Amino acid sequence: MVIVFLLVVVSVIVGANWYVWRRLFRDTTRTPGGRRAGAVVLAGGWALAIGALVAERAGAPFWLQRTLAWPGFLWLALSIYLLLGVVAGEVVRPLLLRLLERRDARRGPADAGVARPAPRPEPIPAGAPPQEAVSQEPPDGPVPDEPPTEGAGPETGTTTSGEEPAHSGPSRRLFVSRVVAGAAAAAAVGTVGAGTYGVLDGPGVKRVTVPLAKLPRAAHGFRIAVVSDVHLGPVLGRGFAQKVVDTINSTQPDLIAVVGDLVDGSVKDLGPAAAPLARLRARHGTYFVTGNHEYFSGAGQWIEQVRRLGMRPLENARTELPWFDLAGVNDVAGESEGQGPDFARALGDRDTTRACVLLAHQPVQIHEAVEHHVDLQLSGHTHGGQLWPGNLVAAAANPTLAGLERYGDTQLYVSRGAGAWGPPTRVGAPSDITVIELASAQA
Repeated sequence: MVIVFLLVVVSVIVGANWYVWRRLFRDTTRTPGGRRAGAVVLAGGWALAIGALVAERAGAPFWLQRTLAWPGFLWLALSIYLLLGVVAGEVVRPLLLRLLERRDARRGPADAGVARPAPRPEPIPAGAPPQEAVSQEPPDGPVPDEPPTEGAGPETGTTTSGEEPAHSGPSRRLFVSRVVAGAAAAAAVGTVGAGTYGVLDGPGVKRVTVPLAKLPRAAHGFRIAVVSDVHLGPVLGRGFAQKVVDTINSTQPDLIAVVGDLVDGSVKDLGPAAAPLARLRARHGTYFVTGNHEYFSGAGQWIEQVRRLGMRPLENARTELPWFDLAGVNDVAGESEGQGPDFARALGDRDTTRACVLLAHQPVQIHEAVEHHVDLQLSGHTHGGQLWPGNLVAAAANPTLAGLERYGDTQLYVSRGAGAWGPPTRVGAPSDITVIELASAQA
């Protein structure tokens, strides 16, 4: 089944790239060299993308990961929007052709590229003196038939040298293909450029008020800064980490919750990039739970590293704050290492009359949170889809894609995340750091 699945995926990718090559290169050029260049561009982009993915997962030298990551991951994003662009072009193409045909029909055959026969000059009798070139009327009577001019068509007088008249059928189709292909490429580059700038510029701040029935009046207005999916790695490094820290500290939170997928790489490679996180500041501290990418990056070493950075890991554990319980569970990816989520250990013996806030990386963990009478679960993982229309896939795989929703007596808040995985690009899913303000029903 795995082999069949891989064959289907490869076939879809190859077919999609052939279609993009056809619309962007084959249909827009008549030279074999241009078509070969297009094939090289597409194949080279995918070689870089696959190389970037393999280098990251195989733990290749970090300099090689960084060299491949930028062009390779950006190509992944660009290829998505090139495909969407040429698909959208199929709607525009026939409309443009019809408009050009109507315009040429209104102009008439002379303006539509159909040449008219040149007027025949009046023959001059032998021995007659030369005359000045003046406009003369054709002689009376029938004009004797003459053979057509060399290179002229039998009926229209159009050239037969192989060149197409302006706006004829084939040249009209070539013009439309070039316009549609250029528009698709420009839209793809613009979309990816804007989405990449949005990520590199740093996350925005989103503020959400969440009422908790069990929260005491003294905790009304308590602020939790939720940050998820920073994804420090070969692309997003120390400078990006500093932007995240500055943004969080500017909100002056009471508590900071880092809910997984902090890194994509080893402590050895990314320790310097994560160093600014030591400057996070909150009155009641910074807490951390693992995401699935921590288990791809050496979760044990990263748990120790975040401790050194001043964060407190909650590994299936709970701490009692003066006004509510704060708990955290490991990500489900930890099950492969015997370190999966353990809700009973984190929540089994607590006083259920107290409000409880749970940190859990994936929204799918909400169902166990409901069973353990959690009041609010804070999650990430989805990126809000990151690249439209990826939101449709992410929404199908998660109970909540982004934002606040209620499941029985438990509320779930899902952040879109601060960074990005793979392409450092977001389209239709802006990055955020969310400040959750708890509200007491007694206030």
